[in-house]
Amino acid sequence: MTSSVPSLPTLTGEKVTLRAWRRSDTAIVVEASQDPLIPLLTSVPTNSDELAALAFIERQHKRLHDRAGYAFAIADHDDNAVGHIGLFFIPGGSGRVSAGYWIASSRRRQGLARDALTTLTSWAITLEELDRVELYVEPWNEGSWRVAEQAGYEREGLLRAWKRVGGQPRDMYMYSRLTRRASVADVCGD
Repeated sequence: MTSSVPSLPTLTGEKVTLRAWRRSDTAIVVEASQDPLIPLLTSVPTNSDELAALAFIERQHKRLHDRAGYAFAIADHDDNAVGHIGLFFIPGGSGRVSAGYWIASSRRRQGLARDALTTLTSWAITLEELDRVELYVEPWNEGSWRVAEQAGYEREGLLRAWKRVGGQPRDMYMYSRLTRRASVADVCGD
């Protein structure tokens, strides 16, 4: 039996809408490619032009089709893309997904990342196939781990040399949010 590809919902928060990436969103991808860290930590190409930005957008659409995860553009109330957020399935991680996000530097410190992560997580924890959502944040990235904490994630610990970034092993804080089912199972001792 063949299962159909799930659809990407549109999710609305207080300050942002999480929606599918559009061809008209290339400017924010080009801006993000100029950031010293976003291309190191994500699939945003370094110093991209419009063609590279379009290729990035196409990769985001393929994630759902390939069952790799859900990739959303973060849009402000004027429907302008300001960043990216997604849930990415962990290979072999039955019931687990990893969340990741970025906001273009011109739009930071406006509460958009917190609202995007809160909105995504509120939806994710209702998905029947999930038990937990994980986040990995470098210890120096205080802005990102504060966003995680404001969105209700709990820090579980420090993972030493967890991921290579720019060719160097980097420590990461692990954060998580459990789904309602996992929280109830934990309380009931299942």
